Amino acid sequence: MKIKPLGERVLTKRIEEDEQIRGGIIIPDSAKEKSQEAEVVALGTGKADDKPFHVKVGDKVLLPTYGGSQVKIDGVEYTLINEEDILGVVA
Repeated sequence: MKIKPLGERVLTKRIEEDEQIRGGIIIPDSAKEKSQEAEVVALGTGKADDKPFHVKVGDKVLLPTYGGSQVKIDGVEYTLINEEDILGVVA
């Protein structure tokens, strides 16, 4: 990985949804909503109070629709987000 998040930040990669077809109509990419589900790719350096992260690399998590910072590395888009902004872990 070419990026190491700092502090309480978590690097995630959104999980792309399959092509949606509703009533025989293919919805173009520009009309699709962003997936709220993502996979944790890397964890930051840690919290100031030394409490452990609630997520780990490989977890599937739910992100807010408009949260975090978008980062593009080698043509792949990632979301850099504070751990406290993650909505939940998908079981």
